Amino acid sequence: MNPITGYISELQLVMDRLPFETIQIAIELLYQARLEQRQVFIMGNGGSAATASHFVCDLAKNTRCKGFPDFRVIGLTDNMPVFSALANDEGYENVFSQQLASFLRPGDVVIGISASGKSPNVIKAIELANRIGAHTIGLTGYDGGYLAGLVDIQLHVPSNTIEHVEDLHLVLEHLICKDLRDRAQADLEAMQDIIAAYASSQIHQSEVIRGY
Repeated sequence: MNPITGYISELQLVMDRLPFETIQIAIELLYQARLEQRQVFIMGNGGSAATASHFVCDLAKNTRCKGFPDFRVIGLTDNMPVFSALANDEGYENVFSQQLASFLRPGDVVIGISASGKSPNVIKAIELANRIGAHTIGLTGYDGGYLAGLVDIQLHVPSNTIEHVEDLHLVLEHLICKDLRDRAQADLEAMQDIIAAYASSQIHQSEVIRGY
C-alpha cells in the first residue's frame, strides 16, 4: 500500500474507535467548569507539550462568546523560566506538580496529555490533583499506561503508532473546543429567546390590564 494512503487509512480506522461517549462526558465537565469559573490546567511533554499549549490557546480564545464567561485556563508547559527552574532545582518529574501546588483548588480541572500514559511528571501532577479534589482528564494512547487508572476521564486513542496518537489528541482538543463554543452560543440564543418571550408577555399583560 502507498505509505500516504496507508497512513491516512490507518488513522481513519483509529478515529472510528475513539471513545465518543467519554468525549461527551469530558465536554460536560469542562462546560460546568466554565460556568463555575473553575481553573483548568493542561500539561504534556514533547509533542504533547505542543498539544497542551494549543489546547490552552483554543480553550482561552476560540471558545469566547460575548455574554458568556471565558475559560480560566493555564498551560503548565508555557512558562519556561519557571519550568526550567523547577526542572533544574527540584527534578524534571516535579515540573508540573510544583506549579499546580501553588494554584490548584478542589473542583478545578487538570488535563494531562501523555501518549504512553507513563510520563512521571504528568503522573505526579495527576496524583496531586486527585489528593486535592480536582477533576482529572487524561489524553492517552497505546495501552493508556499508569495514567489511565489515575484520571476520572480517559480520552484514549487506541493506537500503538505515536504519530496517530498525537494526531488524534489534536483532533480531540479541536473537537472539544468547538463544541464548547457552539454550546455557549446556543445557550445565549436560548436565553435571549426566553427574555424576549418574557418581555412580550409582560407587554401583553399590561395591555390587557389597561384595556380592562
